[in-house]
Amino acid sequence: METSSDNPIAQAELDRLDRDLRRFADGKLDAELFKKIRLQFGIYSLRGQATRHMVRVRIPLGVVTAGQLLGLAGVVEEFTRPKLAHITTRQDLQIYGVEISRLVALLARLNNLGLTTREASGNVVRNVTLCPFAGIASDEPFDITPYAQGVSDYLLRNPLTQLLPRKVKIAFEGCSEDHARTSIHDIGVAAALKNGHEGFRIYAGGGLGSTPKAGHLIESWTPPAKLLPTLEAVLRLFERLGDREIRSKARLKFLVEKLGAEEFCKRVREERQVVWATQSGYALKALEAAPPEEKPPAPLTARAHLSDSDSFSRWGATNLVLQKQPGFAAVTARIPFGDITPEQLKGISELARRHAGGARLTNTQNILLRFVPTSHLLQVYEGLKGLALSESGAGRLADITRCPGADSCLSAITRPKGLAQEFERLFHNGLSPWAHERLSIKISGCPNSCGHHHIADIGFFGVALKVGQRHVPCYQILVGGRTAVGQATFGQRLARVPAQRAPEAIKRIVTYYFEQRQPEETFAAFVDRVGLAPLQAVVQDLTDHTDAARDPTLFVDLGTTEPFELEAGKGECAE
Repeated sequence: METSSDNPIAQAELDRLDRDLRRFADGKLDAELFKKIRLQFGIYSLRGQATRHMVRVRIPLGVVTAGQLLGLAGVVEEFTRPKLAHITTRQDLQIYGVEISRLVALLARLNNLGLTTREASGNVVRNVTLCPFAGIASDEPFDITPYAQGVSDYLLRNPLTQLLPRKVKIAFEGCSEDHARTSIHDIGVAAALKNGHEGFRIYAGGGLGSTPKAGHLIESWTPPAKLLPTLEAVLRLFERLGDREIRSKARLKFLVEKLGAEEFCKRVREERQVVWATQSGYALKALEAAPPEEKPPAPLTARAHLSDSDSFSRWGATNLVLQKQPGFAAVTARIPFGDITPEQLKGISELARRHAGGARLTNTQNILLRFVPTSHLLQVYEGLKGLALSESGAGRLADITRCPGADSCLSAITRPKGLAQEFERLFHNGLSPWAHERLSIKISGCPNSCGHHHIADIGFFGVALKVGQRHVPCYQILVGGRTAVGQATFGQRLARVPAQRAPEAIKRIVTYYFEQRQPEETFAAFVDRVGLAPLQAVVQDLTDHTDAARDPTLFVDLGTTEPFELEAGKGECAE
């Protein structure tokens, strides 16, 4: 494991940050300049906390070891307030309430764990994400992990990526199902075979936010030797031609739109010839990175008795995936709303050490334990149960994705956690018959889609509507979103309801779907067939926010008892 003492660059970065922190404390460093410096280290401001910060820990590809999980538990316990970490949709880990005076000590601790916060924010290439089932899925043409690892290693601290017009997000997928959501990334890379040879389909120009776009295929097949040159060509074009004047038009998707997809892809192929001719990027060497080593434990000498209890059976039906390696399974530990405590991190670390060969953070805000011998499954289930992490329904209706929202984010309008908690109560009550059905709910606290609401079966994002001199916290509901490799269908706007009425809205929508659908009809297919009008009629009476004067509870957001105040400002996610 690399530590800061082994890595002189990491140590030099910490020394520089320490000097800048001292200068800022002494009033010798401008606040705006200091903001740009700290954002290079994934250090964000927190709403309402002048001297405390959120720190985003970069987990490359989402791959994390048992030792790192244990170390992260210690970090959360020692440095944060509250004692809680949050798994993000980019497979990172965010921690909150870190005192400004302890930032350098925190980052040094992370470096000693082989982790960094560099380029977890700013106009750079963010954490490269990877399908958590890479290397174990039965339908993958080959393991895409070494290529993702090579790209991640090459781009971190690369001078080319330090001052881009806006952030760039890259995702790798090897399965036929688009777990990594490649089509909604600035750059998506999918494994593909041509005449039995390994290669890729590379897409560019995808993204969510207030104007979602699907990526465009650069060429029909790209060989491994040209993977890095192709990605570098995309980044070079973006660096030169991306809009640096209008922040809202600065993402790569707008450059692709401006040039036209065909012209952009043509220019990428031309630029790649320059990259290739100069051998810029040490393309072949960078892809020699070894994939993370996974050492599964030996099966138990006597096969464990697998419980026939209903709870274990339900858990197994939704949270287990048999690997292509005989005798092993991947286990999803559902992390409610993406929040995890130090005690739970320690427990997951111990389970990973004793019963698994590796672990991955997922973009659905869960943790996947890999290479679990099937003879260990009962022990893993019982261990998760003791950690309150044995809820079944992974990847189903009850498994909600949500961003942190106004609990911490400067840009957010509403508090998605409060809404998610209300939904959770419904899944154990009014919606319990369908909690394990294959539907997705994703919630964001504003239109920026950090919670991926655009690609959910049912998505929510926070808005505020004025009534008199006050604002009512509301959610815009979208329906019918989904992705596939190379494809994206974004949710259609269904209705806008006050936050307090959103639980009733989801109850009605889900109930209507299950009562009216055709046999085995997916929610997306249902929306395509019946259209918006019938679903809008189901929630129409919930949409009126003007009666808030007669119902003062509508002026209160879910997750708090305080009257709602519109405080959303300029966020720091792209500074």
